[in-house]
Amino acid sequence: MADLHPIRVTVNGATHQCSVSPRTHLVDFLREDLALKGSHLGCEHGVCGACTVELNGHIVRGCLTLAVQADGGQVQTIEGLSRSGTIADLQKAFVQHNALQCGFCTSGMLMAAKELVEQKPDATRAEVRDWISGNYCRCTGYQAIVDAICSVLKQRKEATA
Repeated sequence: MADLHPIRVTVNGATHQCSVSPRTHLVDFLREDLALKGSHLGCEHGVCGACTVELNGHIVRGCLTLAVQADGGQVQTIEGLSRSGTIADLQKAFVQHNALQCGFCTSGMLMAAKELVEQKPDATRAEVRDWISGNYCRCTGYQAIVDAICSVLKQRKEATA
C-alpha cells in the first residue's frame, strides 16, 4: 500500500484535513472522501471537462490534478457554487435555454461558464464557443449552451450599465 500524505484543503469553505495516496486524483478525493458527486469522471484524460473544478480561483481538470496538489489550497465545486448562489443566473439560463439534457457535462460546463463570465464579461459568441470548447456535451449540440451563456453575459452587462 502506498504511503499516505496528509493534506489540508478548504473545499466550498470548509477545511478538511485528510490523508491521501499521492496518486489520488482531486476528483476522486472529492467524490470518494468528501462525497461531493457533482463533478463527474468522463474520459479520465482531461479531454471532456466533466471533472472540472476550481482550484485557487482557476478551473482545473480534476482527473489530471492530484489531491496533494490542492494541499493548502481552496477548491470550489459545483455544489459549493450552487449553495452560494454564485451561479444562480447561469443555472437559470441553462434551464430556460434547454442547455442541459442528460446533465453529465452540466457541472463542468457551468464551472467553465462561471470563469468565462467573470474573466471576459464582453465575450463575443465566438469567444464563448472557444472558451467552452474543452467541455464535451453529447446531447445538446452546444447551440443552447452558448445561447444560455450569452444571455447571462448580456444580463450582467445590462445590470452594470
